[in-house]
Amino acid sequence: MKAKYYFRLSAILVLIHLLGHTMGHLGWDKPEDPKMKDVVDTMKNYSSEFMGATHSMADYFNGYSIILIGLLAMSIVLFWILSNHTETNQKLVNLIALILGLGFIFFGTVEYIFFFPFAAIISLIAGISALIPYFTPSK
Repeated sequence: MKAKYYFRLSAILVLIHLLGHTMGHLGWDKPEDPKMKDVVDTMKNYSSEFMGATHSMADYFNGYSIILIGLLAMSIVLFWILSNHTETNQKLVNLIALILGLGFIFFGTVEYIFFFPFAAIISLIAGISALIPYFTPSK
């Protein structure tokens, strides 16, 4: 398979991750579980100062989640751009692919440890797909 298709596969997998993450983000603070609702309420209702800003833990949780939405969207664009330049600038494409691939393998590992297998598997496959062109001769 041509390198461009591995990068496009990575882009599609990250798009799936982005859609799932965004759906989860939109409803995280409305849990059905009463004990989880107590946790969320506590996260929302207590604020403290940190490095000159006063926010609740829910604010930080929201902020990190929004940052991830941006990071995933940016990654989709980068994978697609790489897919369009596999034949014109292979050295640079491979270097960027190595960084993105290892990054998504790292994300997948963290997601497996701290979150859940579906997100981890998506990230791990996206990372591996991005690394395949790096380790295989161009076609």
